[in-house]
Amino acid sequence: MRLAKGLLLVLLLIGAAGLGVWGGWIPVPAQWNPWAPLDVNAAPNLLTRFKLMRLRDDPQLCDQALSRSGLRVTRQADSPGGDCPLTNTLRVQGGEVALSSSFLASCPLAVAFALFERHALQPASQAVYGQAVTRVDHLGSFACRNIYNRENGTRSQHASANALDIAGFRLADGRTISVLKDWPRDNQDARFLRQVRDGACDMFSVVLSPDYNAAHRNHFHLDVGPWWVCR
Repeated sequence: MRLAKGLLLVLLLIGAAGLGVWGGWIPVPAQWNPWAPLDVNAAPNLLTRFKLMRLRDDPQLCDQALSRSGLRVTRQADSPGGDCPLTNTLRVQGGEVALSSSFLASCPLAVAFALFERHALQPASQAVYGQAVTRVDHLGSFACRNIYNRENGTRSQHASANALDIAGFRLADGRTISVLKDWPRDNQDARFLRQVRDGACDMFSVVLSPDYNAAHRNHFHLDVGPWWVCR
């Protein structure tokens, strides 16, 4: 019910803003204009997922959003054939925060990661530890497979480079926080991880943590697919 209400509100906002822009009745601030380019410096709102979706098939709009993201990326050649075709794909090599390794990402995933770093990850780290996160440890993004590696079933969002699995973080003082080890505890590390999970829900469509099931006991699954789930 909450998801349906959220989706309805987004559609109403898009419709109202669209009428205002096209009709020239009222000025619409860029962050509430569904047709304005996504600005990673602006706090996410109810239109963020819609603006991320618009990046999927528009490399020019994608590059515009990434130009202010601080991410180092390399555009990849399209591979339209095979079981898991990829278009408008980037290799993310890091930014202000280092990565355990580069990862392949659709444009919406890359921009969502930039939003996550700026508006969820670092604020949570400053609030809990008073210092920055300097590295994100992940388990990968692209994998041409079905959900849970089932022989038959729905394709995973990993199969279109729409998902990233994050396993932990390193702080400026050298400490490491692990989803596997620290999520079950009752301390500041567990509190930090829950703030990160909750913050990620503002820009990713699906956020799955150890609260979801045992398959996610050691990582956060973050994706920009068509469904909305935060758990």
